[in-house]
Amino acid sequence: MGDVKDTYREGEQTAKEAARRADGESLSDDVGNAGDEIRKQLGNAGDDVDDAAGDTGAKEAMRRSDGDDSLADKIGNAGDDLRR
Repeated sequence: MGDVKDTYREGEQTAKEAARRADGESLSDDVGNAGDEIRKQLGNAGDDVDDAAGDTGAKEAMRRSDGDDSLADKIGNAGDDLRR
């Protein structure tokens, strides 16, 4: 799933940069592009951490820590199982 999100973020950033270039270059365009790059990199890093946590079973353990009785816990665990 992370690869899909990475690809989407890359396309989104490229489209924004192209739109900013359409009316010429400016300092605000450079700042916007830098902000978009940072957001993309942080999103990708977050996905990597989330994937690693899912691979170790940390999410399921956290959900079970309070009794694993809530509907939200069961749905979360089922979603994690489907992603694997």
